[in-house]
Amino acid sequence: MASASWELEEGAELSPGRTVLRGLGGGRRYEVMLVWDDRLFALAVAKVVRPDQAQDERALEDLRVEAEVLERLAHPVIVRGFDAVLDGPRPHVLIEHLEGPSLRSLIRGHGTLGLEQLLPLCAHVAAALHYMAAEGVVHLDVKPDNIVMGVPPRLIDLSIATPLERAARIRGALGTDAYMAPEQCDPAAHPGAIGPPSDVWGLGATLYHAVVGEVPFARPRNWRDYDDRYVRFPQPTRAVEPLPRDVPGALTALITAMLSADPAERPAAADVALELEPMVEELPRRLFFARRGTRSR
Repeated sequence: MASASWELEEGAELSPGRTVLRGLGGGRRYEVMLVWDDRLFALAVAKVVRPDQAQDERALEDLRVEAEVLERLAHPVIVRGFDAVLDGPRPHVLIEHLEGPSLRSLIRGHGTLGLEQLLPLCAHVAAALHYMAAEGVVHLDVKPDNIVMGVPPRLIDLSIATPLERAARIRGALGTDAYMAPEQCDPAAHPGAIGPPSDVWGLGATLYHAVVGEVPFARPRNWRDYDDRYVRFPQPTRAVEPLPRDVPGALTALITAMLSADPAERPAAADVALELEPMVEELPRRLFFARRGTRSR
C-alpha cells in the first residue's frame, strides 16, 4: 500500500516563506522535500508528517522530540536543524541540505572501501557520537545510509534519536534491523540498556559492512516468513563472522569489540576515535583527523 502524500507540486507553499521544489522520498510516517526557504535564502530539506498522520499524537510527539534534539546539537559532523513547524497544517522540521553520496551508495556501487577513506570517516563519526553522548542523546540508527560522504562526513537522520532518559523507557525493537545492537532488538529483555554503547555497536556494524561488503549478521532472504524473532535479529545469539585476514589486526580487534553483545564490553565512542587515530596516522595520506591542536597533514 502506497504511503499518503501531500502531492505538492513545484512552487507550492509548504508554509509561509517556504516553497517546495521537488520530492526526495521519505518513509512510512514522513515525506521529504527539497525546499527554498526565504529566511535562510537557501535550499533546505523539509521532513513533513504525511497527511494521514498529521493529526496522530504519536507522530507529532516524535517530530517534536526530533526538533528538540536538532536544536540541542551543534557539531561539524551532525546534520543541522534550522526550524520546526509543529502546529501548522503540515507539521515538519527544516534541516540542512547536504550534497554528496551516502556511504551505502558507495558500498553498493564500488564494493568495500579502502582504509584510507574508511578510517578517517569512522573517526569523525565516532567523535560525533562521543559529542552526542556527552549531550545526553543517542542516535539509534547509525548505518551506511545515514552517513553522507564529505570532508567532514555528516551523520544524518535523527528521526529516532532521543534523550537518554527517554531511551531508557523504550520497550519495542527500534532501529534498522542489521545495525541494531542486541539491546535494541529486545529492549524489554534488557531494561535501561539502550544508550551510547548502542550507537557504538551501530558504528561497528557499519565499519564491518564497509570492510567486508556485507552486514555482520546475515539473515536468510525469506526471513519475514519465520516466526522466530532471532531469525530477524541474529545478533543477540550468534557470534560475528571473522573479518578477512587482510584486515589489519588492530582494526579487526576494534570492530570485534564494538560488536560485543554486552554493552559494558564495548569501547566508548571517544575510545573508538582514539584507537582509530594511530591507524589513520599510518595511512599513506594523513589528511583527515586532527586532535588537541595537532594539524592535519
